[in-house]
Amino acid sequence: MSRDTNLILCPINLRHAKMDTSAYDEAVAMARRRGAKLLVATVAPEMERNLNISDSKEYWGKALQKWIAAFPADGVEVETVVPLGAVHRQIVKLADERKVDVIVMSSANPGIKDYILGTTASHVVTHAHCSVYVVRS
Repeated sequence: MSRDTNLILCPINLRHAKMDTSAYDEAVAMARRRGAKLLVATVAPEMERNLNISDSKEYWGKALQKWIAAFPADGVEVETVVPLGAVHRQIVKLADERKVDVIVMSSANPGIKDYILGTTASHVVTHAHCSVYVVRS
């Protein structure tokens, strides 16, 4: 029996120099097919490395709005959110708080340090209470 999908979470890492939209594209397509709302998030650090940024949440919120404008999700209701904190923990927390049905996120090819320290995607897959669709980039 299939489950209804009402809300899809797609976390976006705006800090990557290369803008890979594959997970976002998949999330938009999934939202269209399932008639779901898309929640797009980018996690802002609590302590910004760039001292020129005085309000991390505001800065990354504006950056996310620009990114969404550059990649519109025609026909899909989109909401954006910018939680503060550790990326892997905030994705799981947001999914729980908003009762997300599925998380669609990217995962880069792991290096040796990722096997030792763990990756954001592996943490989310292990700790999320909903389905997680990982798009390899």
